[in-house]
Amino acid sequence: MSAAAQSSSTRAAIAGARSVVVKIGSAAITDLNDGLDVERLDRLADALEQRMASGSDVIVVSSGAIGAGLAPLGLRRRPSDLATKQAAAIVGQLALTHAWGTSFGRYGRVVGQVLLTAHDISRRSHHANAQRALDRLRSLGAVAVVNENDAVATNEIRFGDNDRLAALVAHLAGAEALVLLSDVDGLYDGDPRKATDEHPVRFIPEVDGPADLDGVIAGSGGALGTGGMASKLAAARLAADGGIPVLLAAAADAETALRDASVGTAFAARADRMSSRRFWVRHAAETHGRLVLDDGAVDAVRRRRSLLSAGVVDVSGGFSAGDVVELVDQRGALCARGVAGYGAEDVVVMMGRRTDALPADLRGPLVHADDLALL
Repeated sequence: MSAAAQSSSTRAAIAGARSVVVKIGSAAITDLNDGLDVERLDRLADALEQRMASGSDVIVVSSGAIGAGLAPLGLRRRPSDLATKQAAAIVGQLALTHAWGTSFGRYGRVVGQVLLTAHDISRRSHHANAQRALDRLRSLGAVAVVNENDAVATNEIRFGDNDRLAALVAHLAGAEALVLLSDVDGLYDGDPRKATDEHPVRFIPEVDGPADLDGVIAGSGGALGTGGMASKLAAARLAADGGIPVLLAAAADAETALRDASVGTAFAARADRMSSRRFWVRHAAETHGRLVLDDGAVDAVRRRRSLLSAGVVDVSGGFSAGDVVELVDQRGALCARGVAGYGAEDVVVMMGRRTDALPADLRGPLVHADDLALL
């Protein structure tokens, strides 16, 4: 890109981050003919090692398991059916982890494999366990290499792409920056491969807010991956919304991206970082029910007030206390998500009634203000 040497507070924050999650796309380390490209993986490991040697803590989110399994199984294209994807992932994950372990072993570093499913992130207890495991791995000096557990994930419960997984891991691990490395050198307002003199595309070096994305058309993934610009853009916005600055850059520019963040597109983080719990409620948790609110309750929730029983006009779903539920207005518009203080059976008894008219054990808020995440 001609505007490569960019300088901004966002890029400075990424370059100086003490903890970084780096996502490696499938196309950066695999191809359809030969599977894993060890030379390219080694170059990426070299760049990651330089960042770690400078004092940063790095977690790697590595795609490529399915791509690494295609060639050994004699498959010429990425499969569309779940069973064959799982078979390729089972074969490829072993090769992928061994390659990362061998590559980082050149620097005397130990690699730890972390396989996650969407269920591990959406359930609060599993989420906390994953967080503790990552923290302990890092404290022991191991390099965590994270991937989605494609061998057991189903189409119904999966992240969909490792870009989203990387954004969630960045927040889960308390990272100070997220770097997305793939086969694209940044964000454009259209597909640069289809650019012509009559229909040029514009490179976008900085994204400070939604207005900078006006007119952007993002496409889907390629032959080896499930992502594409749409998923990268969604992941960057998700992480930035949680208070984490993001750099989207080409894997070929990994050394520069990890050294001074002067390449690619930088996404500024929101000023106030969400708590881990509120981020989980808003972006990661599986919802188990729905509460319909009257206009007064909607207004209170939007002002971050606790939801009380009097403002609920309907309830659906078989949720329990501690489950995440959707909060909607009477027209069905989603306004927030929150952790239910009571199970569905209790809420049916409580809804529409003033707190002082309820039994003593049912006088708490249905959703406490600290457990609300506005949408």
